[in-house]
Amino acid sequence: MADLLVDHHGTAVLACSTDGPSIATVQDALDQLIGPAFQGAEVVAVPAERLDDRFFDLSTGVAGAILQKFSNYRLRLVVVGDITRHLAASAALPDLVREANQGRDIWFVADLDALAARLAG
Repeated sequence: MADLLVDHHGTAVLACSTDGPSIATVQDALDQLIGPAFQGAEVVAVPAERLDDRFFDLSTGVAGAILQKFSNYRLRLVVVGDITRHLAASAALPDLVREANQGRDIWFVADLDALAARLAG
């Protein structure tokens, strides 16, 4: 399945396919997520399985660098899917997820239905 630009309650969302290449570096995020988002998306919803394990290991700095790029380009990032194993392996990641989910720019959700519900307000 290809990435799709969809509308959820008036918000343009680039729903990324699970089939795509892994996002392991900032350049991968620029090429595969941020670049395609310029088709008109406000939100990029990327399946958790597309993100390299280093994204979830906050000590690597990969997540911070990718999140900063999204902020610089004024795009919202939503990680979609089960990240339970990553949460269990990290002391810091649960804090990041909790804080991010209280904000507006970065969310971690279980599925696209949960994203649509959040966008509905």
